[in-house]
Amino acid sequence: MVREYLLVLFVTAAVTYLLVSPVRKFAIAAGAMPAVRARDVHREPTPRLGGIAMFGGLCAGLLVASQLTNIGRLFIQSADVRALLSGAGIMFVLGVLDDKWGVDALVKLGGQMIAAGVMVWQGVTVISLPVPGVGTVAVTPTQGMIISVTLVVVMVNAVNFIDGLDGLAAGMVCIAAMAFFLYSYRLWIGYGVNDAAPAALFSAVLIGMCLGFLPHNLHPARIFMGDSGSMMLGLMLAVAAISITGRVDFDYITSRTGSQTATVHALVPIYIPLLLPLTVIALPLADLLLAVVRRTWAGKSPFAADKQHLHHRLLQVGHSHSRAVLIMYFWAALIAFGTVAFSVANTGRTVVLAFAGLCLVGLVVLLMPRFRPHAPRAVQAVVPPRYRKARAEAPATGPEAAAEALGGAADEAAAPDGAPAMAELSAKDKALLSRIGSGATAVGQRSRAKG
Repeated sequence: MVREYLLVLFVTAAVTYLLVSPVRKFAIAAGAMPAVRARDVHREPTPRLGGIAMFGGLCAGLLVASQLTNIGRLFIQSADVRALLSGAGIMFVLGVLDDKWGVDALVKLGGQMIAAGVMVWQGVTVISLPVPGVGTVAVTPTQGMIISVTLVVVMVNAVNFIDGLDGLAAGMVCIAAMAFFLYSYRLWIGYGVNDAAPAALFSAVLIGMCLGFLPHNLHPARIFMGDSGSMMLGLMLAVAAISITGRVDFDYITSRTGSQTATVHALVPIYIPLLLPLTVIALPLADLLLAVVRRTWAGKSPFAADKQHLHHRLLQVGHSHSRAVLIMYFWAALIAFGTVAFSVANTGRTVVLAFAGLCLVGLVVLLMPRFRPHAPRAVQAVVPPRYRKARAEAPATGPEAAAEALGGAADEAAAPDGAPAMAELSAKDKALLSRIGSGATAVGQRSRAKG
């Protein structure tokens, strides 16, 4: 069973990764690379529409999953996959329009609600809520629709709000999807809750989409996912949450565990409605709430963009771009996997102690001097050049090194006290210097054109 999920994950990641380069060229040709705004962190116009590659990876992953023996049954037994494709398609089209031409905030909100409504109409909705000491409490169709639509809109905007640094949104959603996959897979295999199977599939596909896009989006990013990607990621997180929360039979789990006490411990993350999906993206949700309160308090629209998000504040206090992203990764992973571990461990004390220890380790690591992340040597041959560690011991050779050396001589000769040095250069040396300088300039222009 795990092998099927891994296959779906790898296929999704591979297709997404391979599609990013042609999508980037298409975005540049289509002019989907707006000028740098005052609230932006990047310094050069960067193409958007990365969500196109993600959507291609999503379709490829689900296509492969439909042909597998065990996972393929979900496409027959459940309508969640069709509902996901419908909602993701609407959100994708809305995001592409916004990336290219810009869409009003209220129009985007309306489109998000339409996408959520289409999925609810196809059956992706909360049916019941497990309440401690009471059991399963059924909700009316209207209540289920309100809860489901609200969750989709909140998730979509939370992910969209944190998409402010290179690699931040994709990495944090990937961490959240990993934690959610572990939890839903445990409910399905460990307790026989079949309604958790779609959530496990959606989480695996979501992990693949993020992993395939991240190599192109890490700092310095070659392409942005744009709203076409961020809104789709938020919608998929919401669908994974809805497809499992509200469908878990409290009484059935109690019959498996033997007591309500054991059931309470097993299902801690979903006792409060939708607690687990909220905790796995606690930082984005906190950022969303702070942004709404801050803008409303200032008399602005809650959708008015600013430069006061959590990741912006990390940059303002002196952290580098890569360090700020790693800080957000660390705390997101600590909260998400800590929640999952609390539902698995036999005692909460162990989890609390481990949580405190990891917090201490994280603080120590984050206070270390600045560093430049790079890929391990074993995989440097297959990653983009900007993630490879520079080899300082290799001496520079070739025309560029000669041009650099002669350029230094020229700078020295141009100094106020360097007139005699320039005079000592023969006519032949001056001609050679001129030719090498012209060649180095041409090489630099060709390198920039290829890049």
